[in-house]
Amino acid sequence: MTQVQDLKTPPANWTKPVATAVLVLADGTIIKGMGVGAIGHSVGEVCFNTAMTGYQEILTDPSYSGQIVTFTFPHIGNVGTNDEDSETVNPAASTGVRGIIIHAPITDPSNFRATKHLDQWLKARNIIGISGVDTRALTALIRDKGMPNAVIAHAPDGQFDLEALKREAAGWPGIDGMDLVPGVTTAQRYEWAATTWALGEGFGVQDTPRHRVVAIDYGVKSNILRLLAKAGCAITVVPATTSAEAILAMKPDGVFLSNGPGDPAETGKYAVPTIRTILDAKVPTFGICLGHQLMAIAVGAKTEKMKQGHHGANHPVMDYTTNKVEIVSMNHGFAVDPKSLPANAKETHRSLFDGTNCGVALTDRPAFSVQHHPEASPGPQDSHYLFKRFTDMMDHSKSA
Repeated sequence: MTQVQDLKTPPANWTKPVATAVLVLADGTIIKGMGVGAIGHSVGEVCFNTAMTGYQEILTDPSYSGQIVTFTFPHIGNVGTNDEDSETVNPAASTGVRGIIIHAPITDPSNFRATKHLDQWLKARNIIGISGVDTRALTALIRDKGMPNAVIAHAPDGQFDLEALKREAAGWPGIDGMDLVPGVTTAQRYEWAATTWALGEGFGVQDTPRHRVVAIDYGVKSNILRLLAKAGCAITVVPATTSAEAILAMKPDGVFLSNGPGDPAETGKYAVPTIRTILDAKVPTFGICLGHQLMAIAVGAKTEKMKQGHHGANHPVMDYTTNKVEIVSMNHGFAVDPKSLPANAKETHRSLFDGTNCGVALTDRPAFSVQHHPEASPGPQDSHYLFKRFTDMMDHSKSA
Protein backbone atom coordinates (compact mmCIF):
# COMPACT_ATOMS: atom_id res chain seq x y z
CA MET A 1 0.00 0.00 0.00
CA THR A 2 1.31 3.45 -0.90
CA GLN A 3 2.00 5.56 2.16
CA VAL A 4 0.57 9.08 2.19
CA GLN A 5 2.61 11.64 4.09
CA ASP A 6 0.77 13.72 6.68
CA LEU A 7 1.37 17.22 5.28
CA LYS A 8 0.33 18.83 8.55
CA THR A 9 3.17 17.18 10.44
CA PRO A 10 6.69 18.29 9.42
CA PRO A 11 9.49 15.69 9.21
CA ALA A 12 11.36 14.95 12.42
CA ASN A 13 14.53 16.66 11.16
CA TRP A 14 12.68 19.80 10.04
CA THR A 15 13.64 23.11 11.61
CA LYS A 16 11.66 26.30 11.22
CA PRO A 17 13.54 28.77 8.99
CA VAL A 18 14.77 31.97 10.60
CA ALA A 19 12.72 35.01 9.59
CA THR A 20 14.95 37.35 7.58
CA ALA A 21 12.42 40.16 7.21
CA VAL A 22 9.87 41.90 9.41
CA LEU A 23 7.06 44.38 8.92
CA VAL A 24 6.54 46.43 12.07
CA LEU A 25 3.31 48.44 12.19
CA ALA A 26 2.97 51.70 14.10
CA ASP A 27 0.68 50.01 16.66
CA GLY A 28 3.47 47.55 17.51
CA THR A 29 2.20 44.61 15.44
CA ILE A 30 5.09 42.51 14.09
CA ILE A 31 4.73 40.42 10.93
CA LYS A 32 7.61 38.08 10.12
CA GLY A 33 8.64 36.64 6.78
CA MET A 34 11.53 36.01 4.41
CA GLY A 35 13.46 38.91 2.96
CA VAL A 36 13.65 39.68 -0.75
CA GLY A 37 15.30 42.50 -2.62
CA ALA A 38 17.58 44.98 -0.90
CA ILE A 39 18.96 44.68 2.63
CA GLY A 40 18.14 47.40 5.13
CA HIS A 41 14.98 49.04 6.40
CA SER A 42 12.53 51.68 5.24
CA VAL A 43 9.50 53.46 6.68
CA GLY A 44 6.26 54.23 4.84
CA GLU A 45 2.51 53.87 4.60
CA VAL A 46 1.23 50.34 3.88
CA CYS A 47 -1.36 50.05 1.12
CA PHE A 48 -2.64 47.11 -0.94
CA ASN A 49 -2.91 46.77 -4.71
CA THR A 50 -5.39 44.32 -6.26
CA ALA A 51 -3.89 44.22 -9.79
CA MET A 52 -3.05 40.73 -11.08
CA THR A 53 -0.45 42.00 -13.55
CA GLY A 54 1.92 44.92 -13.96
CA TYR A 55 3.98 44.76 -10.79
CA GLN A 56 6.96 46.47 -12.48
CA GLU A 57 4.81 49.39 -13.63
CA ILE A 58 3.36 49.67 -10.13
CA LEU A 59 6.76 49.63 -8.44
CA THR A 60 8.08 52.35 -10.77
CA ASP A 61 5.02 54.62 -10.51
CA PRO A 62 6.20 57.80 -8.73
CA SER A 63 2.73 58.14 -7.20
CA TYR A 64 3.71 55.36 -4.75
CA SER A 65 6.42 57.50 -3.18
CA GLY A 66 6.29 57.01 0.58
CA GLN A 67 4.29 53.78 0.40
CA ILE A 68 4.91 50.08 1.04
CA VAL A 69 2.85 48.07 -1.46
CA THR A 70 1.08 44.86 -0.49
CA PHE A 71 0.22 42.76 -3.55
CA THR A 72 -3.01 40.82 -3.09
CA PHE A 73 -2.17 38.60 -6.08
CA PRO A 74 -0.09 35.76 -4.56
CA HIS A 75 2.43 35.13 -7.37
CA ILE A 76 4.72 38.05 -8.15
CA GLY A 77 7.76 37.82 -10.43
CA ASN A 78 6.47 35.41 -13.05
CA VAL A 79 7.14 37.72 -16.02
CA GLY A 80 10.46 38.99 -14.70
CA THR A 81 11.46 42.58 -15.44
CA ASN A 82 12.76 44.49 -18.44
CA ASP A 83 13.93 47.97 -19.42
CA GLU A 84 10.76 48.88 -21.33
CA ASP A 85 8.06 48.61 -18.68
CA SER A 86 9.34 51.23 -16.24
CA GLU A 87 6.97 54.13 -15.55
CA THR A 88 9.58 56.36 -13.93
CA VAL A 89 10.52 59.06 -16.44
CA ASN A 90 13.13 60.91 -14.39
CA PRO A 91 16.14 58.61 -13.70
CA ALA A 92 17.41 60.99 -11.02
CA ALA A 93 14.19 60.68 -9.02
CA SER A 94 13.55 58.04 -6.40
CA THR A 95 11.67 54.94 -7.53
CA GLY A 96 8.91 56.06 -5.20
CA VAL A 97 7.87 52.85 -3.49
CA ARG A 98 9.35 52.21 -0.03
CA GLY A 99 8.88 48.45 0.02
CA ILE A 100 7.05 45.40 -1.31
CA ILE A 101 4.98 42.79 0.56
CA ILE A 102 4.13 39.48 -1.16
CA HIS A 103 2.65 36.13 -0.20
CA ALA A 104 4.70 33.52 -2.09
CA PRO A 105 8.47 33.61 -2.76
CA ILE A 106 9.33 35.55 -5.92
CA THR A 107 8.45 33.43 -8.94
CA ASP A 108 11.18 32.72 -11.49
CA PRO A 109 10.60 34.63 -14.74
CA SER A 110 8.80 32.83 -17.55
CA ASN A 111 8.33 35.41 -20.29
CA PHE A 112 10.22 36.08 -23.50
CA ARG A 113 10.53 39.79 -22.68
CA ALA A 114 12.19 39.20 -19.30
CA THR A 115 15.78 40.40 -18.96
CA LYS A 116 16.21 40.26 -15.17
CA HIS A 117 14.83 38.39 -12.17
CA LEU A 118 12.59 40.54 -9.97
CA ASP A 119 14.79 39.92 -6.92
CA GLN A 120 17.85 41.25 -8.79
CA TRP A 121 15.80 44.19 -10.05
CA LEU A 122 14.68 45.07 -6.49
CA LYS A 123 18.26 44.91 -5.22
CA ALA A 124 19.47 47.19 -8.03
CA ARG A 125 16.86 49.78 -7.05
CA ASN A 126 17.33 49.43 -3.30
CA ILE A 127 13.74 48.27 -2.76
CA ILE A 128 13.23 46.13 0.36
CA GLY A 129 10.74 43.26 0.29
CA ILE A 130 9.18 40.62 2.51
CA SER A 131 7.58 37.34 1.37
CA GLY A 132 5.65 34.66 3.23
CA VAL A 133 3.10 37.16 4.52
CA ASP A 134 -0.61 36.40 4.86
CA THR A 135 -1.51 39.19 2.48
CA ARG A 136 -5.23 38.44 2.76
CA ALA A 137 -5.14 39.10 6.50
CA LEU A 138 -3.05 42.26 6.01
CA THR A 139 -5.44 43.50 3.33
CA ALA A 140 -8.40 42.89 5.65
CA LEU A 141 -6.62 44.86 8.37
CA ILE A 142 -6.05 47.81 6.01
CA ARG A 143 -9.64 47.62 4.80
CA ASP A 144 -10.99 47.72 8.35
CA LYS A 145 -8.56 50.05 10.10
CA GLY A 146 -7.00 52.12 7.32
CA MET A 147 -3.49 52.29 5.86
CA PRO A 148 -0.97 51.97 8.73
CA ASN A 149 2.48 53.48 8.94
CA ALA A 150 5.14 50.79 9.21
CA VAL A 151 8.80 49.89 8.93
CA ILE A 152 9.86 47.10 6.57
CA ALA A 153 13.26 45.54 7.31
CA HIS A 154 15.41 42.83 5.70
CA ALA A 155 18.46 41.31 7.43
CA PRO A 156 19.91 37.99 6.18
CA ASP A 157 20.96 37.00 9.73
CA GLY A 158 17.46 37.59 11.09
CA GLN A 159 18.70 40.02 13.75
CA PHE A 160 16.40 43.02 14.31
CA ASP A 161 16.12 45.71 16.97
CA LEU A 162 12.35 45.39 17.15
CA GLU A 163 11.90 48.08 19.79
CA ALA A 164 13.79 50.60 17.65
CA LEU A 165 11.74 49.64 14.61
CA LYS A 166 8.51 50.07 16.61
CA ARG A 167 9.60 53.57 17.66
CA GLU A 168 10.49 54.50 14.09
CA ALA A 169 7.14 53.28 12.75
CA ALA A 170 5.19 55.06 15.49
CA GLY A 171 7.19 58.26 15.07
CA TRP A 172 6.85 58.62 11.30
CA PRO A 173 4.38 61.49 10.64
CA GLY A 174 2.66 59.83 7.67
CA ILE A 175 1.71 61.04 4.20
CA ASP A 176 -1.18 63.22 5.41
CA GLY A 177 0.35 66.71 5.40
CA MET A 178 3.45 65.65 3.40
CA ASP A 179 4.57 67.14 0.07
CA LEU A 180 6.41 64.31 -1.74
CA VAL A 181 6.55 65.90 -5.20
CA PRO A 182 10.08 67.41 -4.81
CA GLY A 183 11.49 63.88 -4.68
CA VAL A 184 10.00 62.77 -7.99
CA THR A 185 9.66 65.84 -10.23
CA THR A 186 12.18 66.62 -12.96
CA ALA A 187 14.95 69.09 -12.18
CA GLN A 188 14.87 70.71 -15.61
CA ARG A 189 12.72 71.17 -18.67
CA TYR A 190 12.85 68.57 -21.46
CA GLU A 191 11.04 67.59 -24.66
CA TRP A 192 9.10 64.35 -25.16
CA ALA A 193 8.14 62.72 -28.48
CA ALA A 194 8.02 58.94 -27.83
CA THR A 195 4.69 57.20 -28.44
CA THR A 196 3.34 53.83 -27.33
CA TRP A 197 5.08 50.45 -27.56
CA ALA A 198 4.19 47.72 -30.08
CA LEU A 199 5.45 44.14 -30.23
CA GLY A 200 8.33 43.84 -32.69
CA GLU A 201 8.46 47.61 -33.16
CA GLY A 202 9.25 49.10 -29.76
CA PHE A 203 8.30 52.71 -29.08
CA GLY A 204 7.19 55.04 -31.83
CA VAL A 205 8.01 58.72 -32.36
CA GLN A 206 5.62 61.63 -32.89
CA ASP A 207 7.18 63.65 -35.73
CA THR A 208 4.07 65.43 -37.04
CA PRO A 209 2.45 66.96 -33.93
CA ARG A 210 -0.65 69.12 -34.17
CA HIS A 211 -0.56 70.59 -30.67
CA ARG A 212 2.01 72.02 -28.30
CA VAL A 213 1.47 70.85 -24.71
CA VAL A 214 3.28 71.80 -21.53
CA ALA A 215 3.16 68.99 -18.95
CA ILE A 216 3.74 69.99 -15.32
CA ASP A 217 5.61 67.10 -13.74
CA TYR A 218 4.39 66.23 -10.24
CA GLY A 219 5.66 62.65 -10.74
CA VAL A 220 4.45 61.89 -14.27
CA LYS A 221 4.24 58.33 -15.61
CA SER A 222 5.93 57.66 -18.94
CA ASN A 223 2.88 56.07 -20.57
CA ILE A 224 0.85 59.25 -19.99
CA LEU A 225 3.40 61.16 -22.03
CA ARG A 226 3.42 58.43 -24.69
CA LEU A 227 -0.35 58.60 -25.11
CA LEU A 228 -0.30 62.40 -25.27
CA ALA A 229 2.35 62.14 -27.99
CA LYS A 230 0.36 59.48 -29.82
CA ALA A 231 -2.68 61.78 -29.73
CA GLY A 232 -0.70 64.35 -31.72
CA CYS A 233 1.09 66.42 -29.08
CA ALA A 234 4.61 67.81 -28.93
CA ILE A 235 5.31 67.86 -25.21
CA THR A 236 7.51 70.02 -23.05
CA VAL A 237 7.82 68.62 -19.51
CA VAL A 238 8.57 71.20 -16.82
CA PRO A 239 9.37 70.98 -13.08
CA ALA A 240 6.53 71.18 -10.57
CA THR A 241 7.59 74.64 -9.39
CA THR A 242 7.64 76.26 -12.84
CA SER A 243 5.77 79.57 -12.77
CA ALA A 244 2.61 80.24 -14.72
CA GLU A 245 4.36 83.11 -16.49
CA ALA A 246 7.10 80.77 -17.75
CA ILE A 247 4.53 78.24 -18.92
CA LEU A 248 2.34 80.80 -20.69
CA ALA A 249 5.43 82.30 -22.35
CA MET A 250 5.80 78.99 -24.24
CA LYS A 251 2.38 79.71 -25.83
CA PRO A 252 1.05 76.17 -25.30
CA ASP A 253 -2.11 74.93 -26.95
CA GLY A 254 -2.78 73.03 -23.74
CA VAL A 255 -1.41 72.32 -20.26
CA PHE A 256 -1.31 68.89 -18.64
CA LEU A 257 -1.29 68.42 -14.84
CA SER A 258 0.33 65.09 -14.02
CA ASN A 259 -0.13 62.41 -11.41
CA GLY A 260 2.09 62.35 -8.35
CA PRO A 261 2.43 61.40 -4.67
CA GLY A 262 1.64 62.98 -1.33
CA ASP A 263 -0.95 65.31 0.15
CA PRO A 264 -2.44 67.56 -2.56
CA ALA A 265 -3.14 70.32 -0.04
CA GLU A 266 0.60 70.57 0.71
CA THR A 267 1.69 70.45 -2.94
CA GLY A 268 -1.06 72.94 -3.66
CA LYS A 269 0.66 75.65 -1.62
CA TYR A 270 2.91 76.32 -4.63
CA ALA A 271 1.07 74.49 -7.42
CA VAL A 272 -2.41 75.98 -7.06
CA PRO A 273 -1.51 79.64 -7.79
CA THR A 274 0.15 78.50 -11.02
CA ILE A 275 -2.86 76.40 -12.02
CA ARG A 276 -5.29 79.26 -11.24
CA THR A 277 -3.39 81.61 -13.54
CA ILE A 278 -3.39 79.02 -16.34
CA LEU A 279 -7.13 78.42 -15.91
CA ASP A 280 -7.84 82.15 -15.87
CA ALA A 281 -5.91 82.44 -19.14
CA LYS A 282 -8.39 79.88 -20.54
CA VAL A 283 -5.67 77.56 -21.80
CA PRO A 284 -7.15 74.05 -22.29
CA THR A 285 -6.13 72.01 -19.23
CA PHE A 286 -6.23 68.29 -18.47
CA GLY A 287 -5.32 66.74 -15.11
CA ILE A 288 -4.83 63.16 -13.90
CA CYS A 289 -4.69 61.86 -10.30
CA LEU A 290 -2.79 64.47 -8.25
CA GLY A 291 -3.32 66.86 -11.15
CA HIS A 292 -7.07 66.30 -10.78
CA GLN A 293 -6.93 67.06 -7.07
CA LEU A 294 -4.83 70.18 -7.59
CA MET A 295 -7.17 71.52 -10.27
CA ALA A 296 -10.14 70.97 -7.93
CA ILE A 297 -8.35 72.85 -5.13
CA ALA A 298 -7.53 75.64 -7.58
CA VAL A 299 -11.23 76.30 -8.17
CA GLY A 300 -12.12 76.18 -4.48
CA ALA A 301 -12.75 72.51 -3.66
CA LYS A 302 -11.19 70.51 -0.83
CA THR A 303 -9.49 67.12 -0.65
CA GLU A 304 -9.59 64.49 2.08
CA LYS A 305 -7.47 61.52 3.14
CA MET A 306 -9.06 58.17 2.30
CA LYS A 307 -9.23 55.27 4.73
CA GLN A 308 -7.76 52.62 2.43
CA GLY A 309 -7.34 54.46 -0.86
CA HIS A 310 -7.84 53.03 -4.33
CA HIS A 311 -5.00 50.92 -5.71
CA GLY A 312 -5.74 48.43 -8.47
CA ALA A 313 -6.61 47.80 -12.10
CA ASN A 314 -10.22 46.70 -11.74
CA HIS A 315 -12.14 49.74 -10.46
CA PRO A 316 -15.56 50.54 -12.00
CA VAL A 317 -16.17 54.22 -12.71
CA MET A 318 -19.26 55.88 -14.17
CA ASP A 319 -18.65 58.55 -16.81
CA TYR A 320 -21.73 60.77 -16.64
CA THR A 321 -20.79 62.49 -19.90
CA THR A 322 -21.30 59.23 -21.80
CA ASN A 323 -23.42 57.25 -19.29
CA LYS A 324 -20.97 54.37 -19.62
CA VAL A 325 -19.21 52.36 -16.96
CA GLU A 326 -15.45 52.03 -17.39
CA ILE A 327 -13.03 49.63 -15.69
CA VAL A 328 -9.99 51.68 -14.79
CA SER A 329 -6.63 51.70 -13.03
CA MET A 330 -6.39 53.70 -9.81
CA ASN A 331 -3.68 54.70 -7.38
CA HIS A 332 -4.57 57.38 -4.87
CA GLY A 333 -4.94 57.86 -1.13
CA PHE A 334 -6.66 61.27 -1.26
CA ALA A 335 -9.93 62.24 -2.94
CA VAL A 336 -11.77 65.41 -3.90
CA ASP A 337 -14.74 66.13 -1.65
CA PRO A 338 -17.63 66.43 -4.17
CA LYS A 339 -19.67 68.50 -1.70
CA SER A 340 -16.99 71.18 -1.82
CA LEU A 341 -17.05 71.61 -5.61
CA PRO A 342 -18.11 75.11 -6.69
CA ALA A 343 -21.00 75.75 -9.08
CA ASN A 344 -18.69 76.02 -12.09
CA ALA A 345 -17.17 72.56 -11.48
CA LYS A 346 -19.35 69.68 -12.66
CA GLU A 347 -18.72 66.13 -11.44
CA THR A 348 -18.17 63.96 -14.52
CA HIS A 349 -16.97 60.64 -13.04
CA ARG A 350 -17.72 58.72 -9.87
CA SER A 351 -16.41 55.48 -8.36
CA LEU A 352 -19.00 52.72 -8.29
CA PHE A 353 -17.13 51.06 -5.41
CA ASP A 354 -17.58 53.79 -2.83
CA GLY A 355 -19.11 56.82 -4.57
CA THR A 356 -15.98 58.97 -4.36
CA ASN A 357 -15.35 61.67 -6.95
CA CYS A 358 -13.33 60.58 -10.00
CA GLY A 359 -13.69 63.47 -12.43
CA VAL A 360 -14.48 67.17 -12.82
CA ALA A 361 -15.10 69.51 -15.76
CA LEU A 362 -15.30 73.30 -15.52
CA THR A 363 -18.30 74.94 -17.15
CA ASP A 364 -16.72 78.37 -17.66
CA ARG A 365 -13.22 77.38 -18.79
CA PRO A 366 -11.78 74.65 -21.06
CA ALA A 367 -10.55 72.30 -18.34
CA PHE A 368 -11.28 68.81 -17.05
CA SER A 369 -9.58 66.19 -14.90
CA VAL A 370 -9.95 62.60 -13.72
CA GLN A 371 -8.85 60.79 -10.58
CA HIS A 372 -8.14 57.47 -12.28
CA HIS A 373 -5.31 56.61 -14.69
CA PRO A 374 -6.60 56.52 -18.29
CA GLU A 375 -3.14 55.57 -19.56
CA ALA A 376 -3.44 52.24 -17.66
CA SER A 377 0.07 50.68 -17.42
CA PRO A 378 -0.94 48.37 -15.98
CA GLY A 379 -4.63 47.90 -16.50
CA PRO A 380 -7.58 48.29 -18.89
CA GLN A 381 -7.71 50.81 -21.71
CA ASP A 382 -11.35 51.84 -21.37
CA SER A 383 -10.41 55.48 -20.71
CA HIS A 384 -7.95 56.11 -23.54
CA TYR A 385 -10.61 58.33 -25.15
CA LEU A 386 -9.80 61.05 -22.60
CA PHE A 387 -6.62 61.91 -24.47
CA LYS A 388 -8.68 62.58 -27.59
CA ARG A 389 -11.10 64.63 -25.49
CA PHE A 390 -8.11 66.81 -24.57
CA THR A 391 -6.94 67.22 -28.19
CA ASP A 392 -10.52 67.97 -29.28
CA MET A 393 -10.64 70.68 -26.62
CA MET A 394 -7.42 72.18 -28.01
CA ASP A 395 -8.82 72.00 -31.55
CA HIS A 396 -11.96 73.83 -30.43
CA SER A 397 -9.93 76.45 -28.57
CA LYS A 398 -7.84 77.14 -31.66
CA SER A 399 -10.88 77.48 -33.93
CA ALA A 400 -12.59 79.78 -31.44
